[in-house]
This record gives sequence, structure tokens and C-alpha cells, in this order.
Amino acid sequence: MPKVVDHVQRKRELVESTWRVIARRGLAGATMRQIAEEAGYANGALKPYFPTKMDLLEATFEHVYSSTEERIGKSIEGLRGFEALRAMCLEVLPVTERLRDEARIVVSFWDSAAQDEKRAALAAVSTNRWCEMIATMLKEAKEDGLLRSIPNVESTAEILVVFLQGSQITAVMDPEGFSKQRIINQLEAYLDLLRV
Repeated sequence: MPKVVDHVQRKRELVESTWRVIARRGLAGATMRQIAEEAGYANGALKPYFPTKMDLLEATFEHVYSSTEERIGKSIEGLRGFEALRAMCLEVLPVTERLRDEARIVVSFWDSAAQDEKRAALAAVSTNRWCEMIATMLKEAKEDGLLRSIPNVESTAEILVVFLQGSQITAVMDPEGFSKQRIINQLEAYLDLLRV
């Protein structure tokens, strides 16, 4: 009797294997052969699921963002304003080894997205979503009387997203120089600028 293959599970395994290979070797060092080996499959087994390496990389990038969004959703449940904002930031900032690995994947993808409109649009979706979420949290803080008077909540939210993404880049480029505590101190300093 032929073995029943769970195609959704197989795709997930390949994406997670890609995640691990990129975290160790970077985007340039992640070959289809290495990814297949990491997943425990023959090299040709990837093609039915991801015809090209870029298809697999895009799926991996989407997986990282959806995992981050899921964590954010859980961490901000029942919170609002600055409490929600701080919790969200701690799900993005590279303050753990896993989050540093995610940063490596995201930064690698941004490099390729700079050369491709489709991948750039994919990255923009998550960036815009974070801006909207942060703007909502800042408006909640304002309603609660905790937000300093600022001329434009949306622009302030965008600046915070730039800080989050910049921290991912910095942690990848200088992991020794940007420790967990240094990144948290930067976050707290930024939030202090916004509080009454």
C-alpha cells in the first residue's frame, strides 16, 4: 500500500529546515541540497512543493512573519496602550537566540527584496501591518492620558517600526555589541520619549 503523504506537513518541514539552514549559513549559503538534507529528503523531493529556491525562501519569510504575528497576538492579549506596545516590541526585537535567527532570515530576505518588486511587496505588507498595530496602541495610550503630545501618531508608529527593523539589522551585523540588555534599554528609552 503506498504511503500517504501529508503535503501540508511536508511543506512545513521544508520551510522549517530552510529556516534552520539560513540561520546557520545565511541566505547565500542555503542551497536546495542542504535544505533537503536538513529535512531528511532527497534533493529532488523539494521540487513538487517549491519549484525554485526563491519560492521556498518566500514561504520561509512568510512563515517567520506569520509566526511573529501569532506570538504578538498572544503576548498583547488583554493589554492596551504602552503595555501592549512593549509586549509587541519584545516579540520582534532580537533579544533571544531564536529571535536573532529570525532576524538573520528577515535581513537576508530584505536583501533579495531590494531587487524584486514581488518580494518587496511581501515585506511591505508586514511592515504596514506593524505600523497600523503600533498606531492603534499609541492611540490607546493617548485615550488613557499616557501619551505625550505628539503631532502625528502614524508617523511616530512608523519611526518605531524603523527602530524594530533597524535593531534586527544591527543584531545580525554586530551580535556582540548589541546585547539583549542594550536592545531593551534602547526600547525603554524610546518609550520614555513618548510617555507623559
